[in-house]
Amino acid sequence: MKLHELKPAEGSRKERKRVGRGIGSGTGKTSGRGQKGQNARSGGGVRPGFEGGQTPLFRRLPKRGFTNIHRKEYAIVNLSTLNRFEDGTEVTPELLVETGVVKKEKAGIKILAKGSLEKKLTVKAHKFSSAAKEAIEAAGGKIEVI
Repeated sequence: MKLHELKPAEGSRKERKRVGRGIGSGTGKTSGRGQKGQNARSGGGVRPGFEGGQTPLFRRLPKRGFTNIHRKEYAIVNLSTLNRFEDGTEVTPELLVETGVVKKEKAGIKILAKGSLEKKLTVKAHKFSSAAKEAIEAAGGKIEVI
């Protein structure tokens, strides 16, 4: 086999349909759109979800629940991720953002007790789970609620 003998696999390449190129092409004149009607017109067709005048599915289904616009979303930090800091470090939200532990401080930072803490740290955050509080204090550290 030589370079000029290479061919794509049979059926893997398909020629695009060239519409409106004369009667002999098979897609001339009306260009495969049929005669008249909404879909034959330029810009024609129906909007997504339209069911020909029948009440659409999204209107037939019941609506449930609501979204609380005042909800506070906390960025979550686990205890195991705090092991990257040196002993005696004061861990603040600014430090967590700077080191890339948290992408951005949402409504605040909440410390959860997943994993174990081996370092003695002073942790400043907006919220702590009770298990996280105990674990930080058991490791000899301090907590500070902002």
